[in-house]
Amino acid sequence: MLSPDSFRTARWIRTINLVLQAILFLTLFSGLNYLARNHSWRKDLTAHQRYSLSPETKSYLLNLKRPVAIVVTLTENDDSADIAQAYRDLKGLLREYSFVTENNPNSKIDVKFIDVYQERRSADQLGIDQPNIVMLICGEQRQSLNLGELYGVKDREKTDFRGEQAITAAILSVSNPSKKKIYFLTGHGELRPDDVDPARGLSALSNELQMRNFDVEYLQISTARTVPEDADLVIAAAPQGRYDAFEQEQLREYLNKREGRLIVMLAPGIPHGLDDLLYDWGVLVDDVVIYDTDPNSFADNGDLIVWNLFPHPITQTLIDFKIPLRLGLSRSVRPDPGRVVGSGLQVVSLAATSTSAWGEVNYRQRQVPEFNLGVDLKGLPNMPPANRLSVVVASEKVQTKNNLPFTVKNGQLVVIGTDDIVANYRLAIAANQNLFLNAVNWAIDRDTKLNIPTRPIERFQLSLSQAELTKLRYSLIFALPLAAALLGIFVYWSRRN
Repeated sequence: MLSPDSFRTARWIRTINLVLQAILFLTLFSGLNYLARNHSWRKDLTAHQRYSLSPETKSYLLNLKRPVAIVVTLTENDDSADIAQAYRDLKGLLREYSFVTENNPNSKIDVKFIDVYQERRSADQLGIDQPNIVMLICGEQRQSLNLGELYGVKDREKTDFRGEQAITAAILSVSNPSKKKIYFLTGHGELRPDDVDPARGLSALSNELQMRNFDVEYLQISTARTVPEDADLVIAAAPQGRYDAFEQEQLREYLNKREGRLIVMLAPGIPHGLDDLLYDWGVLVDDVVIYDTDPNSFADNGDLIVWNLFPHPITQTLIDFKIPLRLGLSRSVRPDPGRVVGSGLQVVSLAATSTSAWGEVNYRQRQVPEFNLGVDLKGLPNMPPANRLSVVVASEKVQTKNNLPFTVKNGQLVVIGTDDIVANYRLAIAANQNLFLNAVNWAIDRDTKLNIPTRPIERFQLSLSQAELTKLRYSLIFALPLAAALLGIFVYWSRRN
């Protein structure tokens, strides 16, 4: 029998005590983990709720019907500070998306960060080969976002983080089983999305549209006899001949009666047969070729450089980043100064030349272009854009319905006065691609902003004089080591006594 005063009894008591402590320790942490997993709560203490999703986003996610995968191809250790910062911003934001949907496996948001160069097998399985994008995948639907869509920019400096707006909108888009359908007109030598020719093909544009969850189809009105009912947008990409009266009437009916959307690219010097339709929408297309003597307005190869952009959802990104359009031969496309005011028709110029540009009327004559007063076209001081020639115009009809206190869009039109702005060899120009894709989004109402607040980017600047910098330098060199030495001496003295 063990004596309570024996060493053997003491060892057994100590062993049992240690085992019980270990059991209680494991039980405590197991209980805490259970409570944290099943009864957790979060509180965002940041000033702008930087780490919280808006109630609107949470509502959409809780009612999501299909799972969505979000694949980010940014890397944290990228040489670019902007990409590394975007990686950190996205990582914190997307963690919240996953957290909201983690208890609903049928509509879960699955987030993956991959390096397309080092993780080739994973990237190939997902069908992704582009770095620095955010790809959203839901079944067969997919849509990509680039860095320009995640931040607000002013004077080339980021002002706020708009990742939640962009990602929530993209989730709603890809989770919708039906795709927006874009029809490219054919039958008149138009540029085609299946053509890989550098100058006359649109295959690169077709890839960009498909990555954004658009369905691309062809339409020959003379054969189909009408614009299909499922057409969300119709594009006339640089016709090389006239549309006849019947085709023009079908497009007019599509725009006016069916609240359609149309983007037209028109090469100079080629008759297109849409004059009456464009006139109805307050747009004049002049039979001229634009020339400019300003050295900042043309490139070495003769391309027209367009710096003057006007605020609009289609051009705002270009204005923020201060990047110009680069166009080939262009014609003047301008708002009709004689259009009826107050008819609900809103026509605005989006891009215009410098004040030194003119529209050459006699461009067919093989001679050195020279402005002739009274013959060639020149911007007028009393007609917007003042003293400039417009090259891109947007027109839309808005009206009130049933006496409601707001207006609704009733058809939209974008006219671009050049033919190859998004041809394969020009689509790599960031401004050209951005303007055209923004025009597509605006035309089919994808530019509508959700009621989600942006997150301002806070910057702190420490201003020190030269004397203060000198004091700081000597403090770091001498004060910190001296403090450590004094602390060591105090500890040594304490132990000795």
